[in-house]
Order: sequence, then C-alpha cells, then structure tokens
Amino acid sequence: MEREVILTQEGYDKLQEEIEHLTTHKRREVAERIKTAREFGDISENSEYDDAKNEQAHVESRISHLEHQLRNARIVDSHDVDTGVVSIGTKVTVRTPGDRSGKIYALVGSAEADPLQDRLSNESPLGKALLGCKKGDTVTVSTPRGQMEYQVVKIEAGD
Repeated sequence: MEREVILTQEGYDKLQEEIEHLTTHKRREVAERIKTAREFGDISENSEYDDAKNEQAHVESRISHLEHQLRNARIVDSHDVDTGVVSIGTKVTVRTPGDRSGKIYALVGSAEADPLQDRLSNESPLGKALLGCKKGDTVTVSTPRGQMEYQVVKIEAGD
C-alpha cells in the first residue's frame, strides 16, 4: 500500500512549483552542461561530463520523488480543521513551565516540515504528542535536553 502524504494546500503548491522548475529550467540547464561537456572530447576521463550526469540523475530522482508525493497527497484544508483539538493544519501555541510568551507551531505533514520555520511534522516527537490535544492539555516529550513539558495554550486554523 502506498503511504499517504499529508499536505496543506500551501505545501502542495510548493511541491508543484518545484516540479515545474525542475522539469523546465533545471532539466534544460543540465542537458546543456552535458552537451557542452561532450564537446570537450573523450567522456571517459571528463569530470565535467560525470558531474553533469550525476546532477541529471539527482534532478530526475527528485522529480520522481515529488511526483510520487503529489500522487499520494491528501490535502488538509486549514480552513476546515477543528480548532478544538490539535491536528494537521492547525497552529498551536505551547508554553513550557516558566515561559510566559509561548511558542507557535504550525502542525503539518512530514513532507513540508521545517523546524527552522516552526513547521512541525505530525511524525516528530512533539508533533505526535500534541496531536489530539485540547487547550489546557499538557504533554511530556523526550528531547535531547531531557524530558520537556508543554502546555497547549491556543489552537487556531493554520494559514
């Protein structure tokens, strides 16, 4: 059975844009590099040719991976999510003990997770722990710094 890829509409659109860029611009660019490298002569000892062929393989692999994700995508509409519980497509504000302001995370599928942008995967330790929680619930999560406690302060629809 194919693994379902959960995406927000924004994540789905970004993957489509990346495929568009790779299949139009990047493929053409790499093909040009291969053509130019072939013109240098003997390709058996041509590092430019080898590099271009390796990049071509990487681009084709990425396109295939993205197409697979989009074929198996289930889009979560953040406007239709239940803000009574934490789920994919919600933004959740959590607070640790002693923290007054809290931290806001968008809960997303693993394909569009980006911790640096506060986009938590539903498969990450914190994301898993928060799924299904209601405002006021507290969860304990194992982190590299030890056990951390998080309290759900607010749940709202994502962007």
